[in-house]
Amino acid sequence: MAKFIVTAFNPANGQHARLHYDNATSELISESGEPLVQKVEVAARVNAPAVSKQTPLAKTSPRVLKISLGLSCNYACEYCSQRFVPRADETNPGDVQAFVDGLDGWVTSPPEKVEFWGGEPLVYIKTMRPLAEAIRAKFPNAELSVITNGSLLNDEINDWLDRMGFSVGISHDGPGQPVRGPDPLHDPEQRAAIMALYARLAPQGRISFNAMINRENASRAAIQRFFIELTGDPAVPIGEGSFVDAYDEGGIAHSLRPDELHAYRNLAFHEIRTGQAANVQAVSSKTASFVNSIRSRRPASSLGQKCGMDKTDSIAVDLRGNVLTCQNVSAASNAPNGQPHRIGHVSDLASVKLNTATHWSKRGDCPNCPMLQICQGSCMFLEGPLWDRSCDNAFSDAVPIFAAGVEFLTGLVPIHIDGPQRDDRKDIFGQLRAVRVESINHPARLFPIRVVAA
Repeated sequence: MAKFIVTAFNPANGQHARLHYDNATSELISESGEPLVQKVEVAARVNAPAVSKQTPLAKTSPRVLKISLGLSCNYACEYCSQRFVPRADETNPGDVQAFVDGLDGWVTSPPEKVEFWGGEPLVYIKTMRPLAEAIRAKFPNAELSVITNGSLLNDEINDWLDRMGFSVGISHDGPGQPVRGPDPLHDPEQRAAIMALYARLAPQGRISFNAMINRENASRAAIQRFFIELTGDPAVPIGEGSFVDAYDEGGIAHSLRPDELHAYRNLAFHEIRTGQAANVQAVSSKTASFVNSIRSRRPASSLGQKCGMDKTDSIAVDLRGNVLTCQNVSAASNAPNGQPHRIGHVSDLASVKLNTATHWSKRGDCPNCPMLQICQGSCMFLEGPLWDRSCDNAFSDAVPIFAAGVEFLTGLVPIHIDGPQRDDRKDIFGQLRAVRVESINHPARLFPIRVVAA
Protein backbone atom coordinates (compact mmCIF):
# COMPACT_ATOMS: atom_id res chain seq x y z
CA MET A 1 0.00 0.00 0.00
CA ALA A 2 1.13 3.54 -0.54
CA LYS A 3 0.90 7.21 0.32
CA PHE A 4 0.74 9.97 -2.30
CA ILE A 5 1.36 13.69 -2.53
CA VAL A 6 -1.36 15.31 -4.61
CA THR A 7 -0.76 18.71 -6.16
CA ALA A 8 -4.13 20.39 -6.57
CA PHE A 9 -5.37 23.54 -8.27
CA ASN A 10 -7.82 25.92 -6.64
CA PRO A 11 -10.19 27.23 -9.36
CA ALA A 12 -11.35 30.03 -7.05
CA ASN A 13 -7.99 31.78 -6.74
CA GLY A 14 -5.61 30.04 -9.13
CA GLN A 15 -3.40 28.85 -6.27
CA HIS A 16 -1.91 25.41 -5.79
CA ALA A 17 -1.98 23.23 -2.70
CA ARG A 18 -0.39 19.94 -1.68
CA LEU A 19 -2.56 17.20 -0.26
CA HIS A 20 -1.60 13.83 1.18
CA TYR A 21 -3.62 10.76 0.24
CA ASP A 22 -3.29 7.22 1.59
CA ASN A 23 -4.84 4.50 -0.59
CA ALA A 24 -4.76 1.99 2.29
CA THR A 25 -6.72 4.08 4.77
CA SER A 26 -8.52 6.54 2.45
CA GLU A 27 -7.14 9.45 4.48
CA LEU A 28 -6.97 12.82 2.73
CA ILE A 29 -5.07 15.42 4.72
CA SER A 30 -3.47 18.82 4.20
CA GLU A 31 0.27 19.33 3.92
CA SER A 32 0.26 20.35 7.59
CA GLY A 33 -1.39 17.06 8.56
CA GLU A 34 -4.94 18.30 9.15
CA PRO A 35 -7.83 16.12 7.93
CA LEU A 36 -9.59 17.77 5.01
CA VAL A 37 -12.79 15.78 5.45
CA GLN A 38 -14.58 15.07 8.70
CA LYS A 39 -14.65 11.37 9.44
CA VAL A 40 -17.99 9.59 9.42
CA GLU A 41 -18.17 6.61 11.76
CA VAL A 42 -19.43 3.39 10.17
CA ALA A 43 -19.63 -0.23 11.19
CA ALA A 44 -16.38 -2.17 11.16
CA ARG A 45 -15.58 -3.69 7.78
CA VAL A 46 -14.36 -7.20 7.14
CA ASN A 47 -11.39 -7.96 4.96
CA ALA A 48 -12.14 -9.11 1.44
CA PRO A 49 -10.73 -12.48 0.43
CA ALA A 50 -7.44 -12.15 -1.46
CA VAL A 51 -8.23 -14.74 -4.10
CA SER A 52 -5.51 -16.29 -6.26
CA LYS A 53 -4.50 -19.59 -7.81
CA GLN A 54 -2.64 -20.31 -4.57
CA THR A 55 -5.45 -19.08 -2.29
CA PRO A 56 -8.71 -20.24 -3.91
CA LEU A 57 -12.13 -19.13 -2.73
CA ALA A 58 -14.94 -21.42 -1.61
CA LYS A 59 -18.52 -20.85 -2.75
CA THR A 60 -21.68 -21.05 -0.67
CA SER A 61 -25.41 -20.83 -1.24
CA PRO A 62 -25.83 -17.82 -3.53
CA ARG A 63 -27.11 -14.41 -2.62
CA VAL A 64 -26.52 -13.53 -6.29
CA LEU A 65 -27.19 -16.36 -8.74
CA LYS A 66 -26.05 -15.86 -12.33
CA ILE A 67 -27.42 -18.39 -14.80
CA SER A 68 -25.57 -18.76 -18.09
CA LEU A 69 -28.00 -19.87 -20.80
CA GLY A 70 -25.24 -20.13 -23.40
CA LEU A 71 -22.91 -17.91 -25.43
CA SER A 72 -24.84 -17.71 -28.70
CA CYS A 73 -25.61 -14.18 -29.88
CA ASN A 74 -27.08 -12.57 -32.98
CA TYR A 75 -24.54 -9.71 -32.74
CA ALA A 76 -20.75 -9.66 -32.99
CA CYS A 77 -19.57 -6.76 -30.85
CA GLU A 78 -15.96 -5.95 -31.62
CA TYR A 79 -14.85 -5.69 -27.97
CA CYS A 80 -17.02 -8.47 -26.52
CA SER A 81 -15.31 -10.66 -23.93
CA GLN A 82 -17.10 -13.72 -25.32
CA ARG A 83 -16.00 -13.48 -28.94
CA PHE A 84 -13.40 -16.24 -28.77
CA VAL A 85 -14.55 -18.17 -25.70
CA PRO A 86 -14.80 -21.90 -26.51
CA ARG A 87 -18.43 -22.99 -26.43
CA ALA A 88 -19.81 -25.74 -24.27
CA ASP A 89 -22.72 -27.84 -25.47
CA GLU A 90 -25.79 -25.65 -25.81
CA THR A 91 -28.43 -25.91 -23.14
CA ASN A 92 -32.07 -26.35 -24.12
CA PRO A 93 -35.57 -26.45 -22.60
CA GLY A 94 -35.03 -30.09 -21.69
CA ASP A 95 -32.41 -29.05 -19.14
CA VAL A 96 -34.73 -26.79 -17.17
CA GLN A 97 -36.62 -29.27 -15.03
CA ALA A 98 -33.54 -31.10 -13.77
CA PHE A 99 -31.85 -27.80 -12.96
CA VAL A 100 -34.85 -26.50 -11.02
CA ASP A 101 -35.37 -29.84 -9.24
CA GLY A 102 -31.75 -29.78 -8.12
CA LEU A 103 -31.81 -26.28 -6.60
CA ASP A 104 -32.85 -27.51 -3.16
CA GLY A 105 -29.68 -29.53 -2.98
CA TRP A 106 -27.36 -26.51 -2.97
CA VAL A 107 -29.42 -23.32 -2.58
CA THR A 108 -30.09 -23.32 1.13
CA SER A 109 -31.65 -19.83 1.37
CA PRO A 110 -33.51 -17.79 -1.26
CA PRO A 111 -31.17 -15.68 -3.42
CA GLU A 112 -31.70 -11.94 -3.48
CA LYS A 113 -30.92 -11.68 -7.20
CA VAL A 114 -31.16 -14.09 -10.11
CA GLU A 115 -29.56 -12.93 -13.36
CA PHE A 116 -30.10 -14.52 -16.78
CA TRP A 117 -27.12 -14.28 -19.12
CA GLY A 118 -26.09 -15.05 -22.68
CA GLY A 119 -24.63 -14.42 -25.26
CA GLU A 120 -27.91 -12.83 -26.11
CA PRO A 121 -30.35 -14.25 -23.53
CA LEU A 122 -33.40 -13.84 -25.75
CA VAL A 123 -31.87 -16.23 -28.28
CA TYR A 124 -32.72 -18.75 -25.58
CA ILE A 125 -36.26 -17.53 -24.90
CA LYS A 126 -37.72 -21.07 -25.20
CA THR A 127 -35.41 -22.10 -22.36
CA MET A 128 -35.45 -18.84 -20.47
CA ARG A 129 -39.24 -18.59 -20.21
CA PRO A 130 -39.94 -21.87 -18.32
CA LEU A 131 -36.75 -21.42 -16.30
CA ALA A 132 -37.60 -17.90 -15.14
CA GLU A 133 -41.19 -18.90 -14.35
CA ALA A 134 -39.95 -21.78 -12.21
CA ILE A 135 -37.40 -19.52 -10.49
CA ARG A 136 -40.07 -16.89 -9.81
CA ALA A 137 -42.39 -19.51 -8.32
CA LYS A 138 -39.62 -20.91 -6.14
CA PHE A 139 -38.09 -17.57 -5.08
CA PRO A 140 -40.97 -15.07 -5.28
CA ASN A 141 -39.02 -12.23 -3.67
CA ALA A 142 -35.89 -12.52 -5.79
CA GLU A 143 -34.95 -9.69 -8.13
CA LEU A 144 -34.83 -11.05 -11.69
CA SER A 145 -32.68 -9.31 -14.27
CA VAL A 146 -31.54 -9.69 -17.85
CA ILE A 147 -29.35 -7.72 -20.25
CA THR A 148 -30.32 -7.86 -23.91
CA ASN A 149 -29.37 -6.08 -27.12
CA GLY A 150 -33.08 -5.47 -27.64
CA SER A 151 -33.24 -6.78 -31.19
CA LEU A 152 -35.48 -9.74 -30.29
CA LEU A 153 -38.01 -7.88 -28.17
CA ASN A 154 -41.65 -7.90 -29.22
CA ASP A 155 -45.02 -7.24 -27.59
CA GLU A 156 -45.31 -10.77 -26.23
CA ILE A 157 -41.83 -10.82 -24.67
CA ASN A 158 -42.29 -7.29 -23.32
CA ASP A 159 -45.51 -8.31 -21.60
CA TRP A 160 -43.85 -11.39 -20.14
CA LEU A 161 -40.80 -9.49 -18.85
CA ASP A 162 -43.09 -6.95 -17.20
CA ARG A 163 -45.38 -9.56 -15.62
CA MET A 164 -42.40 -11.52 -14.31
CA GLY A 165 -40.96 -8.43 -12.64
CA PHE A 166 -37.72 -8.39 -14.62
CA SER A 167 -35.24 -5.55 -14.47
CA VAL A 168 -33.93 -5.10 -18.01
CA GLY A 169 -30.76 -3.57 -19.36
CA ILE A 170 -30.72 -2.71 -23.08
CA SER A 171 -27.16 -2.95 -24.39
CA HIS A 172 -26.66 -0.01 -26.71
CA ASP A 173 -23.68 2.31 -27.06
CA GLY A 174 -25.58 5.37 -28.21
CA PRO A 175 -23.50 7.23 -30.82
CA GLY A 176 -20.92 4.44 -30.60
CA GLN A 177 -23.33 1.65 -31.56
CA PRO A 178 -21.52 0.77 -34.85
CA VAL A 179 -18.86 -1.00 -32.78
CA ARG A 180 -21.55 -3.42 -31.61
CA GLY A 181 -22.85 -4.06 -35.11
CA PRO A 182 -26.49 -3.60 -36.19
CA ASP A 183 -28.52 -0.88 -34.54
CA PRO A 184 -31.96 -2.12 -33.49
CA LEU A 185 -33.12 1.49 -33.31
CA HIS A 186 -32.76 1.69 -37.11
CA ASP A 187 -35.33 -1.08 -37.55
CA PRO A 188 -38.86 0.33 -37.07
CA GLU A 189 -40.26 -2.81 -35.41
CA GLN A 190 -37.27 -3.32 -33.12
CA ARG A 191 -37.22 0.36 -32.18
CA ALA A 192 -40.94 0.29 -31.38
CA ALA A 193 -40.51 -2.78 -29.16
CA ILE A 194 -37.58 -1.22 -27.26
CA MET A 195 -39.39 2.05 -26.71
CA ALA A 196 -42.59 0.25 -25.67
CA LEU A 197 -40.64 -1.72 -23.06
CA TYR A 198 -38.97 1.47 -21.82
CA ALA A 199 -42.37 3.13 -21.46
CA ARG A 200 -43.63 0.15 -19.42
CA LEU A 201 -40.66 -0.34 -17.12
CA ALA A 202 -39.17 3.13 -16.68
CA PRO A 203 -41.90 4.35 -14.28
CA GLN A 204 -41.10 1.26 -12.16
CA GLY A 205 -37.35 1.91 -12.21
CA ARG A 206 -36.72 -1.42 -13.92
CA ILE A 207 -34.95 -0.53 -17.15
CA SER A 208 -31.76 1.15 -18.32
CA PHE A 209 -29.69 1.54 -21.45
CA ASN A 210 -26.25 0.01 -20.92
CA ALA A 211 -23.43 1.69 -22.83
CA MET A 212 -19.70 1.00 -22.86
CA ILE A 213 -16.96 3.57 -23.33
CA ASN A 214 -14.18 3.04 -25.84
CA ARG A 215 -11.73 5.24 -27.74
CA GLU A 216 -14.27 5.83 -30.54
CA ASN A 217 -17.10 6.47 -28.08
CA ALA A 218 -15.34 8.41 -25.34
CA SER A 219 -17.90 11.11 -24.50
CA ARG A 220 -20.33 10.17 -21.75
CA ALA A 221 -22.05 13.51 -22.30
CA ALA A 222 -22.78 12.55 -25.92
CA ILE A 223 -24.09 9.18 -24.77
CA GLN A 224 -26.30 10.81 -22.15
CA ARG A 225 -27.68 13.31 -24.70
CA PHE A 226 -28.38 10.46 -27.12
CA PHE A 227 -30.57 8.57 -24.67
CA ILE A 228 -32.30 11.67 -23.35
CA GLU A 229 -33.24 12.59 -26.92
CA LEU A 230 -34.29 9.00 -27.64
CA THR A 231 -36.58 8.64 -24.65
CA GLY A 232 -37.53 12.22 -23.86
CA ASP A 233 -36.59 11.36 -20.28
CA PRO A 234 -33.99 13.70 -18.74
CA ALA A 235 -33.37 11.14 -16.00
CA VAL A 236 -32.94 8.15 -18.30
CA PRO A 237 -30.66 5.67 -16.47
CA ILE A 238 -27.53 4.58 -18.29
CA GLY A 239 -25.98 1.43 -16.90
CA GLU A 240 -22.37 0.34 -17.27
CA GLY A 241 -20.55 3.38 -18.70
CA SER A 242 -17.03 2.24 -17.84
CA PHE A 243 -14.17 1.97 -20.29
CA VAL A 244 -13.92 -1.42 -21.98
CA ASP A 245 -11.45 -4.03 -20.81
CA ALA A 246 -9.17 -5.54 -23.44
CA TYR A 247 -10.11 -9.21 -23.61
CA ASP A 248 -8.62 -9.78 -27.06
CA GLU A 249 -7.27 -7.93 -30.07
CA GLY A 250 -10.66 -6.31 -30.61
CA GLY A 251 -10.57 -4.92 -27.09
CA ILE A 252 -7.03 -3.66 -27.63
CA ALA A 253 -8.09 -1.92 -30.86
CA HIS A 254 -10.76 -0.02 -28.94
CA SER A 255 -8.50 0.82 -26.00
CA LEU A 256 -6.91 4.20 -25.43
CA ARG A 257 -3.62 4.83 -27.19
CA PRO A 258 -0.76 6.42 -25.23
CA ASP A 259 -1.22 9.75 -27.03
CA GLU A 260 -4.95 9.80 -26.18
CA LEU A 261 -4.78 9.32 -22.42
CA HIS A 262 -4.63 12.96 -21.33
CA ALA A 263 -7.26 14.10 -23.83
CA TYR A 264 -9.66 11.45 -22.60
CA ARG A 265 -9.05 12.32 -18.94
CA ASN A 266 -9.66 16.02 -19.63
CA LEU A 267 -12.88 15.28 -21.48
CA ALA A 268 -14.17 12.84 -18.88
CA PHE A 269 -13.36 15.17 -15.98
CA HIS A 270 -15.09 18.09 -17.64
CA GLU A 271 -18.22 16.02 -18.27
CA ILE A 272 -18.30 14.58 -14.77
CA ARG A 273 -17.73 17.79 -12.82
CA THR A 274 -20.27 19.74 -14.89
CA GLY A 275 -23.02 17.17 -14.48
CA GLN A 276 -23.13 16.10 -18.12
CA ALA A 277 -22.65 12.43 -17.22
CA ALA A 278 -24.71 12.23 -14.05
CA ASN A 279 -27.10 9.64 -15.54
CA VAL A 280 -24.24 7.23 -16.21
CA GLN A 281 -24.09 4.57 -13.51
CA ALA A 282 -20.31 4.16 -13.66
CA VAL A 283 -19.94 7.88 -12.91
CA SER A 284 -22.57 8.26 -10.21
CA SER A 285 -21.83 5.05 -8.31
CA LYS A 286 -18.03 5.20 -8.49
CA THR A 287 -17.85 8.89 -7.61
CA ALA A 288 -20.20 8.40 -4.68
CA SER A 289 -18.26 5.34 -3.53
CA PHE A 290 -14.93 7.18 -3.70
CA VAL A 291 -16.26 10.25 -1.89
CA ASN A 292 -17.66 8.07 0.85
CA SER A 293 -14.46 6.03 1.05
CA ILE A 294 -12.71 9.25 2.15
CA ARG A 295 -15.54 10.26 4.47
CA SER A 296 -15.54 6.89 6.23
CA ARG A 297 -11.80 6.11 5.85
CA ARG A 298 -12.55 2.86 4.02
CA PRO A 299 -9.61 0.45 4.35
CA ALA A 300 -8.26 -1.07 1.16
CA SER A 301 -8.28 -4.45 2.86
CA SER A 302 -12.08 -4.46 2.56
CA LEU A 303 -12.02 -4.10 -1.24
CA GLY A 304 -12.86 -7.08 -3.38
CA GLN A 305 -12.78 -7.08 -7.16
CA LYS A 306 -15.05 -4.72 -9.04
CA CYS A 307 -17.16 -7.47 -10.64
CA GLY A 308 -18.09 -9.07 -7.32
CA MET A 309 -17.41 -12.62 -8.48
CA ASP A 310 -14.78 -13.03 -5.78
CA LYS A 311 -17.56 -13.16 -3.19
CA THR A 312 -18.46 -16.53 -1.72
CA ASP A 313 -22.17 -15.95 -2.29
CA SER A 314 -21.96 -14.83 -5.94
CA ILE A 315 -22.18 -17.89 -8.19
CA ALA A 316 -22.37 -18.37 -11.95
CA VAL A 317 -23.76 -21.68 -13.21
CA ASP A 318 -25.01 -23.21 -16.43
CA LEU A 319 -28.09 -25.39 -16.71
CA ARG A 320 -25.99 -28.54 -16.49
CA GLY A 321 -25.02 -27.50 -12.98
CA ASN A 322 -21.45 -26.55 -13.83
CA VAL A 323 -20.13 -23.81 -11.56
CA LEU A 324 -18.29 -21.18 -13.61
CA THR A 325 -15.91 -18.47 -12.58
CA CYS A 326 -17.95 -15.88 -14.47
CA GLN A 327 -21.19 -15.67 -16.44
CA ASN A 328 -19.21 -14.66 -19.54
CA VAL A 329 -17.33 -17.94 -19.91
CA SER A 330 -18.23 -21.57 -20.50
CA ALA A 331 -17.51 -24.94 -18.95
CA ALA A 332 -15.24 -25.65 -21.94
CA SER A 333 -12.99 -22.60 -21.54
CA ASN A 334 -9.82 -21.90 -19.57
CA ALA A 335 -8.65 -18.80 -17.72
CA PRO A 336 -5.39 -17.04 -18.69
CA ASN A 337 -3.65 -18.65 -15.70
CA GLY A 338 -4.31 -22.07 -17.23
CA GLN A 339 -7.04 -23.18 -14.85
CA PRO A 340 -10.46 -24.26 -16.20
CA HIS A 341 -13.31 -21.77 -15.93
CA ARG A 342 -15.40 -24.74 -14.77
CA ILE A 343 -14.54 -24.86 -11.08
CA GLY A 344 -16.88 -27.65 -10.01
CA HIS A 345 -20.48 -28.80 -9.96
CA VAL A 346 -23.43 -27.77 -7.79
CA SER A 347 -23.85 -31.38 -6.67
CA ASP A 348 -20.62 -30.95 -4.69
CA LEU A 349 -20.63 -27.26 -3.87
CA ALA A 350 -18.38 -27.79 -0.86
CA SER A 351 -15.56 -28.76 -3.23
CA VAL A 352 -15.92 -25.73 -5.51
CA LYS A 353 -12.94 -23.40 -5.39
CA LEU A 354 -12.41 -20.21 -7.40
CA ASN A 355 -8.79 -20.55 -8.51
CA THR A 356 -8.76 -18.71 -11.82
CA ALA A 357 -8.72 -15.18 -10.43
CA THR A 358 -6.04 -12.83 -9.14
CA HIS A 359 -7.07 -10.35 -6.46
CA TRP A 360 -5.66 -6.84 -6.88
CA SER A 361 -3.46 -7.31 -3.80
CA LYS A 362 -1.61 -10.09 -5.65
CA ARG A 363 -0.83 -7.83 -8.63
CA GLY A 364 2.37 -5.87 -9.02
CA ASP A 365 0.97 -2.36 -9.53
CA CYS A 366 -2.44 -2.31 -7.85
CA PRO A 367 -1.32 -1.88 -4.21
CA ASN A 368 0.78 1.14 -5.25
CA CYS A 369 -1.92 2.79 -7.35
CA PRO A 370 -3.72 5.94 -6.17
CA MET A 371 -6.83 4.82 -8.09
CA LEU A 372 -7.21 1.59 -6.14
CA GLN A 373 -10.27 2.69 -4.14
CA ILE A 374 -12.06 3.50 -7.40
CA CYS A 375 -10.79 0.84 -9.77
CA GLN A 376 -10.56 -2.21 -7.45
CA GLY A 377 -8.48 -3.88 -10.14
CA SER A 378 -9.32 -4.59 -13.76
CA CYS A 379 -10.87 -7.93 -14.76
CA MET A 380 -9.51 -10.41 -12.24
CA PHE A 381 -8.97 -13.12 -14.88
CA LEU A 382 -6.76 -11.13 -17.26
CA GLU A 383 -3.02 -11.60 -17.50
CA GLY A 384 -0.09 -10.30 -19.55
CA PRO A 385 -0.56 -7.66 -22.29
CA LEU A 386 -4.36 -7.82 -22.05
CA TRP A 387 -4.16 -7.02 -18.35
CA ASP A 388 -1.67 -4.21 -19.01
CA ARG A 389 -3.92 -2.57 -21.60
CA SER A 390 -7.02 -3.00 -19.46
CA CYS A 391 -5.18 -1.52 -16.50
CA ASP A 392 -4.24 1.54 -18.57
CA ASN A 393 -7.89 1.96 -19.59
CA ALA A 394 -9.09 1.55 -16.01
CA PHE A 395 -6.54 4.03 -14.63
CA SER A 396 -7.49 6.75 -17.10
CA ASP A 397 -11.16 6.02 -16.44
CA ALA A 398 -10.67 6.36 -12.67
CA VAL A 399 -8.53 9.51 -12.66
CA PRO A 400 -11.38 11.91 -13.63
CA ILE A 401 -13.56 10.36 -10.91
CA PHE A 402 -10.72 10.79 -8.40
CA ALA A 403 -10.33 14.44 -9.41
CA ALA A 404 -14.07 15.13 -9.33
CA GLY A 405 -14.43 13.45 -5.95
CA VAL A 406 -11.57 15.42 -4.40
CA GLU A 407 -12.95 18.67 -5.83
CA PHE A 408 -16.40 17.82 -4.46
CA LEU A 409 -14.94 17.38 -0.97
CA THR A 410 -12.31 20.13 -0.92
CA GLY A 411 -12.88 22.53 -3.82
CA LEU A 412 -9.42 21.61 -5.13
CA VAL A 413 -8.70 19.90 -8.45
CA PRO A 414 -5.87 17.33 -8.43
CA ILE A 415 -3.46 17.79 -11.33
CA HIS A 416 -0.39 15.76 -10.27
CA ILE A 417 0.06 12.71 -8.05
CA ASP A 418 3.51 11.90 -6.75
CA GLY A 419 4.12 8.48 -5.29
CA PRO A 420 5.28 4.97 -6.11
CA GLN A 421 3.09 4.55 -9.20
CA ARG A 422 4.51 4.67 -12.73
CA ASP A 423 6.05 7.99 -13.76
CA ASP A 424 3.83 8.25 -16.83
CA ARG A 425 0.76 8.32 -14.57
CA LYS A 426 1.80 11.14 -12.25
CA ASP A 427 0.79 14.05 -14.49
CA ILE A 428 -2.97 13.58 -14.51
CA PHE A 429 -4.10 15.88 -17.28
CA GLY A 430 -0.93 16.54 -19.28
CA GLN A 431 1.96 18.98 -18.85
CA LEU A 432 0.74 19.90 -15.39
CA ARG A 433 -2.13 21.86 -16.83
CA ALA A 434 -5.06 22.55 -14.56
CA VAL A 435 -7.26 20.64 -16.99
CA ARG A 436 -9.07 22.40 -19.83
CA VAL A 437 -9.61 26.08 -19.26
CA GLU A 438 -13.27 25.86 -20.16
CA SER A 439 -13.69 23.13 -17.57
CA ILE A 440 -12.35 25.24 -14.74
CA ASN A 441 -14.22 28.37 -15.83
CA HIS A 442 -17.51 26.59 -15.27
CA PRO A 443 -18.55 25.97 -11.65
CA ALA A 444 -18.72 22.31 -10.69
CA ARG A 445 -22.24 20.86 -10.73
CA LEU A 446 -21.49 17.39 -9.43
CA PHE A 447 -24.60 15.62 -8.18
CA PRO A 448 -25.21 15.60 -4.40
CA ILE A 449 -23.58 12.64 -2.71
CA ARG A 450 -25.22 11.31 0.41
CA VAL A 451 -23.12 10.16 3.33
CA VAL A 452 -23.27 6.35 3.28
CA ALA A 453 -21.03 3.50 4.34
CA ALA A 454 -19.51 2.92 0.91
